[in-house]
Amino acid sequence: MDYALSLLGPLGQGALVTLKLFVITLVLAVPLGLVLALARLSRLKLLSAGVNGYIWLMRGTPLMLQMLFIYFALPFVPVIGVRLPDFPAAVAAFALNYAAYFAEIFRAGIQSVDRGQYEAAKVLGMNYGQTMRRVVLPQMVRNILPPMSNETITLVKDTSLIYVLALNDLLRAARGIVQRDFTTTPFIVAAAFYLVMTLVLTWAFQRLEQRYAKFDQ
Repeated sequence: MDYALSLLGPLGQGALVTLKLFVITLVLAVPLGLVLALARLSRLKLLSAGVNGYIWLMRGTPLMLQMLFIYFALPFVPVIGVRLPDFPAAVAAFALNYAAYFAEIFRAGIQSVDRGQYEAAKVLGMNYGQTMRRVVLPQMVRNILPPMSNETITLVKDTSLIYVLALNDLLRAARGIVQRDFTTTPFIVAAAFYLVMTLVLTWAFQRLEQRYAKFDQ
């Protein structure tokens, strides 16, 4: 027991790196995903096709491969040639990847809103922007909460992939202690950290679902 408690400090530092990546990814990927979803639904065929291709690429290739490409290969890409430090490279890969997944969730949520809502907003004199902001997006939020919950929980677990860039996240910190002390206890403590984080997210989304359910009554 004392040994497990002694692990809280070093593993807690690794958990902070994990949480930092999680929060920054959400802050960047959610608005970018919404923009991509709106572009995907645009009547401009070229724009819609371009976004559709981007989403296909990001969802069709492994996140780890994208992260390695940004960190190792991006500096050698003509014109761009930018070398990002390890953490910004991880943030860029995660944000670009998850924005594609969020875009599909948002697109499905927008399309789930009845077309009559658009017509009613038009009768009230609302333009497209006002219709989206005041009518469609609030209803979309209610519809996308379950898939958003699943995706954010997946994001917490995917943060462990940054060990390939030698970042001292929760999993890497646990593995280092395992190799030093020849015991699997750090992995168990690390699992407890992940379970607590996913428990908090599950509780938060359940509260949101309950809140929006009141508007259906």
